[in-house]
Amino acid sequence: MFRTRLADAWRRQDSLLCVGLDPDPARFPQGVARDVHGLESFCREIIELTAPYVCAFKPQIAYFAALGAEAALERLCAAIRRDHPHVVLVLDAKRGDIGDTARRNAVEAYERYGADAVTVNPWLGTDSLEPFFDYADRGTFVLCRTSNPGSDEFQARIVDGEPLYVHVARTAADSWSKRAGVGLVVGATRPTELRDVRNVVGDMPLLVPGVGAQGGDATSVVTNGATADGTGLLVNSSRAVLYAAADDGWREAARSAAMNTRDELNAARREVTNRSR
Repeated sequence: MFRTRLADAWRRQDSLLCVGLDPDPARFPQGVARDVHGLESFCREIIELTAPYVCAFKPQIAYFAALGAEAALERLCAAIRRDHPHVVLVLDAKRGDIGDTARRNAVEAYERYGADAVTVNPWLGTDSLEPFFDYADRGTFVLCRTSNPGSDEFQARIVDGEPLYVHVARTAADSWSKRAGVGLVVGATRPTELRDVRNVVGDMPLLVPGVGAQGGDATSVVTNGATADGTGLLVNSSRAVLYAAADDGWREAARSAAMNTRDELNAARREVTNRSR
């Protein structure tokens, strides 16, 4: 089951860090070819450099599809599963459709790419999520409270006395989580709202993007979002790791960025677990 696999990753890797694979050729460091071959090579090196420090990798499908590099993504996903079997693979696709289309989206994520989990959008309702829930051994991370500036337009709207994102969290806790390995996506730049979601969903896993380049603070994320045992989170950092340096020192810079973020998260975890004793 997905929750068991995730708990195993947290324990074996001793990490809450998820490195996002968002390969943008315009930002590649010196010496990396700005084409599909360079994209695949760059991601392979990032994976090998950072794997000791992560609990998960999260490739964003759009960065690959925009260059027609889906085959490269397939190979990278296979390499993660083969070479780093204790690291969770989350496909960041944000799928959200109905009927046969949703079923094909689920096949794409879980069978074509072999993902342990996929991100989905709940806007179309529970029936749009059911094809993902049918894969009982996989995870489904549902968008709940995102960190983009426009998210308040709908997510913060008050419905029956509560923000809409709280209704999503409550539905996930009361219904969806009883059917599948469900987690929620909550942005790192909204720590108090991250705490509110944690209070609603108990020990449900939360995927938290936005640490690093987007301004999210690793310590604040753990303090507000971790469970009592210091887990419960996949804290994603993408650009701060991938593009830690633009010169020939990018490899060591990426490795150090991942290691330092892992260590910062772990220091905060120790504080959380000490308080709960």
